[in-house]
Amino acid sequence: MNDNNLPGLPIGAVERETGLSKDVLRVWERRYGFPSPLRAGNGDRLYPPEQVDRLRLVKRLLDQGLRPNRVVRLETRQLQQLLAEQLPDPGPETEHTLLELLQEGRPQAIAHHLQHQLATDGVQRFVTGTLVRSNQAVGMAWARGRITIFQEHLYSEQVQNVLRQAMSVLPQRQERPRVVLTTLPGEIHSLGLLMVQAVLLLHGAEVRSFGTQMPVTEVVAAVRRHQADVAALSFSAAFPATQAVEGLAALRDLLPATVGLWAGGAGLRSVRQPPEGVDVIDPLEQLVERLQRWRSARPGYPG
Repeated sequence: MNDNNLPGLPIGAVERETGLSKDVLRVWERRYGFPSPLRAGNGDRLYPPEQVDRLRLVKRLLDQGLRPNRVVRLETRQLQQLLAEQLPDPGPETEHTLLELLQEGRPQAIAHHLQHQLATDGVQRFVTGTLVRSNQAVGMAWARGRITIFQEHLYSEQVQNVLRQAMSVLPQRQERPRVVLTTLPGEIHSLGLLMVQAVLLLHGAEVRSFGTQMPVTEVVAAVRRHQADVAALSFSAAFPATQAVEGLAALRDLLPATVGLWAGGAGLRSVRQPPEGVDVIDPLEQLVERLQRWRSARPGYPG
């Protein structure tokens, strides 16, 4: 077989896809016999899609607090069953409706469903309540094998479209704090950023969003160039917690002491002790309180 036709992802891509480091993947290969990648002609590891899917399930179980020696050797069906035991049912009827629309592959109906929820809830309740529950329900449905990765991506795309449309009609008050919003390299998920941006804009903050995967030094440069008061970063469940802590610690060391560093997202929920000087905001609804405390500590701060 020609190497170019070997079905599989290189180890760097698997690290990004699953949130499992290259070192961890190599250790598990030696210790547990899984993953068991193919080898290209030059010796590079290539991971078949079914192994990548299985690794995603393993990562979600690790995020639930299980140990590698309990889960790494399990087959896909066993992992899905174990996840079903670990995770609660989606709950409200609106989440069931959303999952049905995803399974049917109806993007316009999904968008209509989300827009209806937005109109019913208002922006803040929609973002900090409905969307948080919907995100969890979609993640659980994928973990149980009820929906596929492409259906999960379809959901994310529709949510982002609805959020951008909602933000486009919010009043632009442009008051302090001025917030630089981004993610660290390797964090490709942007939905969390948009959710944070929507809440900040709703409460009058001035947001400079730079999208995903900003190197630490570039975050610092953006903060200085835009005279930002806060740098805010989002971490999805797929991002390695250890890597998140290291990146936040490096960023805190490089930022001026007067600049706040806020972080949040499912990727930080397993972190017991964040770096000193980093405000972890979880759940998302705490962002409003944190914003108010920032302003209360600076009476008369220029808008």
